[in-house]
Amino acid sequence: MRILIIEDDRRTSEYVVKGLSEAGHLAEALADGRDALVHATHTPYDVLVVDRMLPGLDGLSLVRALRAAGVQTPAIFLTSIGGVNDRVDGLEAGGDDYLVKPFAFSELLARVNALGRRPAVQAEKTLLRVADLELDLARRTVRRAGQKIELQPREFTLLEVLMRNEGRVVTRTMLLERVWDFHFDPKTSVVETHISRLRSKIDKPFEVPLLHTVRSTGYSIHAPL
Repeated sequence: MRILIIEDDRRTSEYVVKGLSEAGHLAEALADGRDALVHATHTPYDVLVVDRMLPGLDGLSLVRALRAAGVQTPAIFLTSIGGVNDRVDGLEAGGDDYLVKPFAFSELLARVNALGRRPAVQAEKTLLRVADLELDLARRTVRRAGQKIELQPREFTLLEVLMRNEGRVVTRTMLLERVWDFHFDPKTSVVETHISRLRSKIDKPFEVPLLHTVRSTGYSIHAPL
């Protein structure tokens, strides 16, 4: 695997690089957080080993910036900051593992190898299609047969949930949770009302309906059978 070690302590950095190289990996090291951000953004590494206390840009900010940029390379924090809250902060910043110094190299190697075996994270689809209906999450647009359809924000989210579950029945309870963030039944017809509005925009002007009601169960969107 190609591994980047971001560590400003020279002795630790050289020790980790040497050990990983002897284990058959291609290991590189950088001491500055900003330099690491540039390299990790533009170079396909398999695993990142990140210290928290770094010049230029600290480890937490580095991993957060990578995740915000869409870089999903597995990252393990290797640091002397080892409190429970510190470990939680590392994981919530986007880290995949956390090892506290002083450490046994055999444990670091095992954790790095485990991260490298994880399947790559697939980028979430931003363009959804069902037959001639297209929803572009990046541009926040909806088109059917090339014709632009104007939706309200809640209608857009409702359509997104349905299209991500193309061909499957989405129950009323699921829609309440995913579209309205309700974890209880509000005893209103809010779902039915929005489904009706959505259907009037994406189906009624066109010859073939895509949005279907499954009686006593929920709703499903799919191409004609």
